[in-house]
Amino acid sequence: MDWLTDNKIPIGKWAASVFDWLQTNGAWFFDRLADTMEALIEGILWLLQTPHPLIIIALFAALTYLMQRNWKPVVLVIIGFLFILNQDYWEETTESLTLVLSACVVCMGIGVPIGIAAAHRPRLYRVMRPVLDLMQTLPTFVYLIPAIVFFGIGMVPGLIATVIFVLPAPIRLTHLGVTSTPKELLEATQAFGATPRQTLWKVELPYALPQIMAGLNQTIMLSLSMVVISALVGADGLGVPVVRALNQVNTALGFESGLIIVVVAIMLDRMLRMERD
Repeated sequence: MDWLTDNKIPIGKWAASVFDWLQTNGAWFFDRLADTMEALIEGILWLLQTPHPLIIIALFAALTYLMQRNWKPVVLVIIGFLFILNQDYWEETTESLTLVLSACVVCMGIGVPIGIAAAHRPRLYRVMRPVLDLMQTLPTFVYLIPAIVFFGIGMVPGLIATVIFVLPAPIRLTHLGVTSTPKELLEATQAFGATPRQTLWKVELPYALPQIMAGLNQTIMLSLSMVVISALVGADGLGVPVVRALNQVNTALGFESGLIIVVVAIMLDRMLRMERD
C-alpha cells in the first residue's frame, strides 16, 4: 500500500493555498465583514448590559408572554434569570446571549431567503445539499482555524464559526416548510390569479411558519452549543469559565458554569416553543 500513500492527494496543501490567496487578496472584504460583525455584537451587548438586570428580565418575561400567552414559561424565565443573578454569571450570560442573538440575526437573515430560493429551484437545492452536509458534519474545531486566520481572536471569529456551523439548519427547515405547502392550496391560489409574490407571502410563508420557527429554535440551540468552542478563540461568555475549569480541573467551577448554560438553553427553548401548554 506504499504506492497509494506515496501518491497522497495534497488536499491540505490545496486548502492552505486557498486560505493564503484569500488572506492576501480578500483582506479588504474580511476587514469590512469583521467591522460589521463587531458593530452588531457591540450593539446587542450594549442593549443587554446597559439597563439594570431586572429591566432585562422584565423585557424577556414580557416577550415570553407575548409569544406563548401562558404564565408558566414566564415564571420559568424569571426564575432562570434570577438564578443566574444569584450565581453571579450575569455578565457572562449577556455575552453569550449576544453571540447567540448575533448568530440568529445573521443565520435567519441569510438562511430563510436561501431556503425559499432552494424550495422554488430543486436543482439549486440538489447542488446545495452536499455543501450543507459538509458544513454540518465537519468538526467544529476545523472552522476555528480559518476564523483565526481571517479575523484574529475575539468575538468575531467565534461568531463566524458559529454561523458556518448553524446556517444549514434554517436553510433546511425553511426549504422543508415551503415545499410542504399542499399542492391543492397552491393550485387554488393560482386559480384565483395570485402572483408568485402573493403566493409566497400569503400562502407559502404562513404555512411554513412553524418550520421556520423550528429553524430559529435550532439556530439558538446550536449557537448556544458553540459557546464553549468559541471561547477557545477568545470569545467572551459562559464558555470562558468552562474552559478555565477544564484547564484547572476545577469540578465546582465546571459544574456551576455548565449548569448556567443548561438554564439559558431551557429558557430560550421555552420562549420559542410553538406549542402552548
